[in-house]
Amino acid sequence: MAVLGAQLVITLVMVSVIQKLSPHYSFAKWILCRTGLYRYLHPTDDELRTKGGVPKEKPAKGKHKQQNGVSGQFHIPRSIELDLETLPVLEQDVVHLRYFTEYQWLLDFSIYAGIVYVVSELFHFYFPLKQEINLSMVWCLLVIFFALKLLSSLTVLYFQSEESIGERSMVIVACLVYLLIAMIVLIIDERILETGLEDAYTSFNVSASKFLTEQGLPSSGPASKIVVKFFLALSCGVLGSLFTFPGLRMAKMHWDSLKYCRGNRVMQVLLNLSFVLPFILVILWIRPISRDYLTVRVFQGMQQPLLTPHAFETLRLLLVIFVVVMRFALMPVYLQSYLNLAYDKILDLRKEAGRITNVEFKQKISSIFYYLCVVTLQFAAPLILCLYLTLMYKSLGGFSWAGVFSEAVVLQHECAADDVETAVSGGTETAIEEGEFNIMESAQSLQASFSSLKNVFSTEVYKGFLGFATWWSYFTLFATSSLGIVYQSYFNKT
Repeated sequence: MAVLGAQLVITLVMVSVIQKLSPHYSFAKWILCRTGLYRYLHPTDDELRTKGGVPKEKPAKGKHKQQNGVSGQFHIPRSIELDLETLPVLEQDVVHLRYFTEYQWLLDFSIYAGIVYVVSELFHFYFPLKQEINLSMVWCLLVIFFALKLLSSLTVLYFQSEESIGERSMVIVACLVYLLIAMIVLIIDERILETGLEDAYTSFNVSASKFLTEQGLPSSGPASKIVVKFFLALSCGVLGSLFTFPGLRMAKMHWDSLKYCRGNRVMQVLLNLSFVLPFILVILWIRPISRDYLTVRVFQGMQQPLLTPHAFETLRLLLVIFVVVMRFALMPVYLQSYLNLAYDKILDLRKEAGRITNVEFKQKISSIFYYLCVVTLQFAAPLILCLYLTLMYKSLGGFSWAGVFSEAVVLQHECAADDVETAVSGGTETAIEEGEFNIMESAQSLQASFSSLKNVFSTEVYKGFLGFATWWSYFTLFATSSLGIVYQSYFNKT
């Protein structure tokens, strides 16, 4: 039997698909160029001269030609009235935008990784894992790495520019605030906030101590609980700072989308629902108002609770996927609301007195489209991160998509690990009794060491840390978006 079996075949097939199809078919390009988005074009200099009442310059002679500036700048009134032309967003326009390559790679690779995950889950449903590594988790981990890398690179931009003092200060303040909130969250009792970190730490500490003892290194544990929680809180603060401007951008686009869809009641309901659903996900990890209410309490006239514990876990996972899919379905609406900022800037300029150069006037319009891929990354990267954290939480935490219909969840990888450990230990003892030292014995010893190391990271460890990471991601995204909505409402009133 092959070492990785069918999973290696699935991975190799998907790598081939990426190599062959990615130059021709792109989901990222389809979102920008095939969903009806249109951008605003800045007026020409002749139009600005005509509308602004600026006379045409006479061509200079000799050495004094273009003496007043190579760029041909001139001043126009800020209150100038003109209509902006619109043009559909085309592929030849977006390929030159900043961060387009990174945006295209993240979205397309996340789609391919999702296909690998779905095919692997279907295969494992009929042929459970036995002595194999779940390669779909490697794909999910790569997607999470790319999303965090791009969010970090976008955040670092605020520290490289000398003009981004306010943005830089906001990132630092957000990091410290989320660090404080994370410390408060980590001391909440497990009976209130269902993080699973206590069980995860206990399982990890016991397994790690046993592994170190077997390797001849007596230890009571690799790290104390306070150290683990401190680094967790520090990671939560960093993640909160990465989600700061994506959350604020999401709030701005949501506010503008509601304004532009004022006459469409259905679209307004969908937009508000997509904004509120992350809050529903956050409270699903609060035990007294979610799990205890749905799986323990028996309502009047009923003989049993509304849901079983396994059905509750499955519905929570399905709701996460539904939220991400719904937001991506509404993504063109949000992006169009961002592109409409070019027209809004012109309306705001009309309320101001004074004059502005033609170059600055055109930059205010063209800069909106120039940063389209940056805004799209700020919208999509946190959602992709949350989705693939949830998928890893489901698979490594031992949950099942069929929890609504089944009464028990079978942890296939745990059973396989126990069988491997028993079989390997038995084979090793037999070889030692015979006094033979050969290649098979060495391989079995090495496999036993890897099996012991694998048992350090048990299902409880994955369930606790990945569950907390998933919950914290949605919490920071919703908290920052809510803060942005509060700011937008206050700004519009004043």
